[in-house]
Amino acid sequence: MSQPPNSLPRATPTGAEVLIRCLEEQGVEHIFGLSGGAAIPIFDALVDSSIELVLTRHEQGATHMADGYARATGKPGVVLVTSGPGATNTVTGLLTALMDSAPMIVLTGQTIRKNLGFDAFQEADVTGITYPVVKHSYMVRDNRDIPSITREAFHLATTGRPGPILIDLPKDVTQDPCIEPRPAVIDLPGYSVPSHAAPTDLQAAAELLARSRRPVLYVGHGAVISGAGKAIMAFAEKLRAPIVNTLLGKGAADETHPLHLGMLGMHGTAYANKAVDACDLIMAIGARWDDRITGKLDEFCTTATKIHVDVDPAEFNKIVRPDVSLLGDARLVIEDLLERVEPLETEAWLTQCEEWRVRFPLKYPKKGGLRAQHVLDRLDHLTAGNSIISSDVGQHQMWAAQFCRTREGRRWITSGGAGTMGFGFPAAIGAKLARPNEEVWAVVGDGGFQMTLSELATVAVHDIQTKVLVINNNFLGMVRQWQELFFENRLSGVDLEGNPDFVKLAEAYGVKGLRIRRPGDVDRKIQEARDHDGPVVLVAEVMKEDNVFPMIPAGAPLSHMIIEPPKQRLEKPSGST
Repeated sequence: MSQPPNSLPRATPTGAEVLIRCLEEQGVEHIFGLSGGAAIPIFDALVDSSIELVLTRHEQGATHMADGYARATGKPGVVLVTSGPGATNTVTGLLTALMDSAPMIVLTGQTIRKNLGFDAFQEADVTGITYPVVKHSYMVRDNRDIPSITREAFHLATTGRPGPILIDLPKDVTQDPCIEPRPAVIDLPGYSVPSHAAPTDLQAAAELLARSRRPVLYVGHGAVISGAGKAIMAFAEKLRAPIVNTLLGKGAADETHPLHLGMLGMHGTAYANKAVDACDLIMAIGARWDDRITGKLDEFCTTATKIHVDVDPAEFNKIVRPDVSLLGDARLVIEDLLERVEPLETEAWLTQCEEWRVRFPLKYPKKGGLRAQHVLDRLDHLTAGNSIISSDVGQHQMWAAQFCRTREGRRWITSGGAGTMGFGFPAAIGAKLARPNEEVWAVVGDGGFQMTLSELATVAVHDIQTKVLVINNNFLGMVRQWQELFFENRLSGVDLEGNPDFVKLAEAYGVKGLRIRRPGDVDRKIQEARDHDGPVVLVAEVMKEDNVFPMIPAGAPLSHMIIEPPKQRLEKPSGST
């Protein structure tokens, strides 16, 4: 039978089919998403694709899953949602990814082109709404541009300083036939990716290092992203310089190495902060001098020489004015610098750092009930530090950062810059799908877990064997801690009375639930969760009013670090939160 006049052969792919083909060519294995009217053509094209659709229960959960996938692999996670509220529900996930430089591609359905700007059903100016929280965005108006836009999006998401890219796709663009799609050519004038630092800058940095007797290497997330761990360890060992890391820099260098002093900053180890406060040179490697690190900026390392290594020139002189800035990929910069330096005379400095480590260890009371610190310390011991840990945000996050030492990159996943509650559990799902042979734990609080716990349905349906450790103190613990220390213990909006029974809730979703109430049961219950062939929710009913120490009050200098519970009321922090 002949084709009707002016009709196209059925073999002509739709815009959606071209899009899915482009995603397959980029090596996409999973798409995290939730369907809706404006995205139906794309979901339809997925039916015949090798890409697995992970149907989530909320669009925010989809973005965090893609984020966790990206942080565990370095490859961009991909999200697919519908228009309007579906698209706007991704904003928190986009902010989280942008703040922490996680590569992500978010595909949003949109109303048909002729309805744009007329307040059509489920229309939202998603490119306008998300402009501040993406690295770049596209509105596709011609489906022949889909191949080039897709290729550019993946290139932008993964190069230089990684970040999220949004592609807004009107329904008629994806539903209509795509006749003669244009070649997938990257055309990004003005976009360049730094690699090696300038030789003159390298030499200047080497000369400053040669004069130092009390150096500190301050390692951030950029070092993890670039895979600079081996180079940094070789650099530290050659210089004989101690290492500290940021919250997101965990794993860039082995935290069990003798030169490693652990995390610095607001809830960092006392010995890391004392070393930073007393150093004569601090070298930031893929770190951005965040306010959680510097505290009171005008009292931060005032007499120390400062060197800054970063792939993003926008970070130079933004907060701290370094003596030398090295623009380039952290791994390549450190490898180049390694050839230009000699061992430093740091014997007395390393002895001092070790004395601080012995005098001010991380510790917690061993009596008086079940403590989160104990549970997390034993989790680290029982897994030998070889699991991937995805943390939510709050007290449990800081305790996990302190007691779960990370030995290599991409095994510690958490929300840093945005501090996004609800991130930890879905991010762990993404990490488990990315690395199915690894043991993956989500360490969450009872507050944050309830923001995205509907994704228990996702792990149950897809049999994703993520283990969830709920540190349940029936409070928004970090806010309660601040109210206790700085607001005369006037508790407001922090008591989570009405929490569900998380064990029964897990079982309602078809997920195994376990509970820890006594310190003597910790090892046995953690091992039972590890041995179970399937997802598990393990609830630790910990002390309600424990606090995280050490602590540097917001906006205070490092020298004002509180190591133990104070015996007198503290002044309210001013300015910074």
